[in-house]
Amino acid sequence: MYSPAESRTSRYLSCNHELCSLGSTCGSAKQPCPYRINYYSENTSSSGLLVEDILHLATSEDHASVQASIIIGCGRKQSGDYLDGIAPDGLLGLGFGDISVPSSLARTGLIRNSFSLCFRDDDSGRILFGDRGVPTQQSTPFVPLDGKYDTYIIAVESFCMGSSCPGKTSFHALIDSGSSFTFLPNDIYKRVTLEFDRQVNGSKRATNNESPWEYCYEASPLGMPGLPKVKLIFGGNKSFMVINPIFPFYNTEGELAVFCLALQSSQESLGTIGQNFMTGYHLVFDRENLKLRWSRSDCHHDLDNNRRMPLGSPPRNRPENPLPTNEQHSFPNNARAVSPAVAGRALPANSSSVSRGANAWYCLSLLLTQLAVFAIG
Repeated sequence: MYSPAESRTSRYLSCNHELCSLGSTCGSAKQPCPYRINYYSENTSSSGLLVEDILHLATSEDHASVQASIIIGCGRKQSGDYLDGIAPDGLLGLGFGDISVPSSLARTGLIRNSFSLCFRDDDSGRILFGDRGVPTQQSTPFVPLDGKYDTYIIAVESFCMGSSCPGKTSFHALIDSGSSFTFLPNDIYKRVTLEFDRQVNGSKRATNNESPWEYCYEASPLGMPGLPKVKLIFGGNKSFMVINPIFPFYNTEGELAVFCLALQSSQESLGTIGQNFMTGYHLVFDRENLKLRWSRSDCHHDLDNNRRMPLGSPPRNRPENPLPTNEQHSFPNNARAVSPAVAGRALPANSSSVSRGANAWYCLSLLLTQLAVFAIG
């Protein structure tokens, strides 16, 4: 748990700082800069003060240490899902905003304005700042939302099951590593899942209210039956094959009992591509050229020779005025470090996304938004 009071390099961001968006609400220019974020998870918010501190990174070439200045939102008051244990170790902001981590690193010249994520099916993964990917990768452009590039949205031309690509399955989707699973607009969801159900050679199982998925099937004694391949088609006939869209359930003997298509319906017109669709891919968020790039990867060995982060370190000042810690809401004793999707997705209200009530299955919690928010205690 990050505590500015215990950091020798922390300091307030003042209200007159160019990155203080709420500076006009301050009584004095020298006061600490406040922040407040309201999330789409019901009644969930975080407010506190902005702190500047050092993030220690390792270079790709020789693992030398790099010191990078970043902005941290230190929560003094939390509400809603935060009090139920959501993201107790904080959220890492990776969006286009000026105070996100990639923006801060690129602004100081430490990296190119790009980063990559890679998730393995064993729940491990990597984040590489400054990474631009490999020559063999494919790409699709990001599209603006209301005329602005505030978050990472792509245009899907069609959603295919096996050799069938049902009509009218084009939609825009938010690429969001803060969501464990994938959500489709309701009309797209119905067309896609009906086609999947038609092609699956298995007995559909009725689900209860505890399951977030509608299309679940009994596994045979021989295990998983043949399943249709799931594929997204982008402009220029570029395709993204989903490696494993299925979530399995095992019995007490460790045998596969039930498997579900890990897709959920959303009332929003904007879909969400979550971690389960990202697994097995090296995903590059090329912010310079406004493109999402991807290539198949094991997320370890084949990335070792492709990391690109130059060595360098900007000068830093000594700390001043560490934050007090006695105003922070406490987390429950059983809180654990899990994805924000445990209690609902925590996205800023201007991202045009909604809450997702799904269990989290990944230990790495990365949110493609603007502000790194950390609770102090």
